[in-house]
Amino acid sequence: MKKLVAEFFGTAWLVIGGCGSAVFAAAYPELGIGFAGVALAFGLTVLTMVYAIGHISGCHLNPAVSIGLWAGGRFDAKDLIPYIISQVLGATFGALILYLIVSGKPGAEIGTFAANGYGEHSPDGYGMVSGLIAEIVLTFFFLFVILGATHSKAPQGLAGVAIGLSLTLIHLISIPITNTSVNPARSTSQALFVGDWALGQLWLFWVAPIIGALIAGFVYKMLAPDKE
Repeated sequence: MKKLVAEFFGTAWLVIGGCGSAVFAAAYPELGIGFAGVALAFGLTVLTMVYAIGHISGCHLNPAVSIGLWAGGRFDAKDLIPYIISQVLGATFGALILYLIVSGKPGAEIGTFAANGYGEHSPDGYGMVSGLIAEIVLTFFFLFVILGATHSKAPQGLAGVAIGLSLTLIHLISIPITNTSVNPARSTSQALFVGDWALGQLWLFWVAPIIGALIAGFVYKMLAPDKE
């Protein structure tokens, strides 16, 4: 149970920090942090939580990460569903916090609410195929870094830095394409509040990250098998 509670709050922090920076600070008049700032915010949420809850739950914060770690032989299948449920609930709680803050400003609307999308809902108009490829490939490399950084032969104590910087880089690449998911829980939480098109396109942000994670898990297990 402690592991699931840790995943709940860790994933909530990822949404509050990452999506919150996009909702409140990315385009703030004249002083906005822009894409680079949002990318860094997502990386920092993971970096900070690795050291806060990594020793409790492993700090997955992402259904694709849990699935990729299972494929790589690092995670027990019986824990997959409980972890994924905790992550989605935590992300939704984080999105609720953001919604309550946004709605507290007179006349404010949630807009896209940092939701992921493709086609007309892509920040730069990239289509479904582009979004699918980007999410699969970038999730693959995200899991590749995670599996490598947490390997028993990797330098100890530095996994959080590598993983956080990896997520930052992923956002720097793909915010213009899909607003960057690589995380089905993060995508689901925002889509629930936006509804409409965001829910209609949500399938891609489950399917693509899971495919990328599975490939990474099996490939890395073949390259460098490690005990659970």
